[in-house]
Amino acid sequence: MDEINSIPAAYTAAIHLIDDAHSKDPRDRVNGVPYELDYAQKMTRWLARRKPDASPVLQVACRAQHFRRWEIPRSSYPMTRPGYLTWRAKLKSQAAAQVAELLKTAQDPLPQEEIDRVAALIRKENLKADEETQILEDVACLVFLDDQFDNFEKKPEIDEDKIIGILRKTWAKMSPQGQALALQMHFSERAKILIQKALEPDA
Repeated sequence: MDEINSIPAAYTAAIHLIDDAHSKDPRDRVNGVPYELDYAQKMTRWLARRKPDASPVLQVACRAQHFRRWEIPRSSYPMTRPGYLTWRAKLKSQAAAQVAELLKTAQDPLPQEEIDRVAALIRKENLKADEETQILEDVACLVFLDDQFDNFEKKPEIDEDKIIGILRKTWAKMSPQGQALALQMHFSERAKILIQKALEPDA
């Protein structure tokens, strides 16, 4: 099993606070675990593969990637591309603000500059230019491909052209290191076909 860099007690406590919030997710559970807590644990597992020496701040931000996401359902915005982008922007902004406020309540709070950095990572600031932001994006894409893609592509409203487009956008978000990890995954036969089509150079 991949292991990740150990972190000081204050950062471990911060993760426990975040996990406690995840545990309140009212939606369906995954193998008995609240959905967002299960997702957060998968984020950490993939971070261990992508960046085993990840900084404490990156580990905290990674754990909070989908903080209280259930509060803003996708259906609350128009089911269009602009609606989707607005929804995603709102999710990041709200999660960053909520996590920052939560971390200030810790018995041994992190320094304010570290809290601000966690929030900036959750907002995905300076993607591509900031190494840690890019790593966080890689991990989110890896969790999607590994854990969510098969069920996602089976949705009746998503045809093959659309899912191939989503795969191309996902691939473009990732760094070469993230892409290399994705290619090592054990995909279903259907997923392999779709990924191959998405990555064809003349597609």
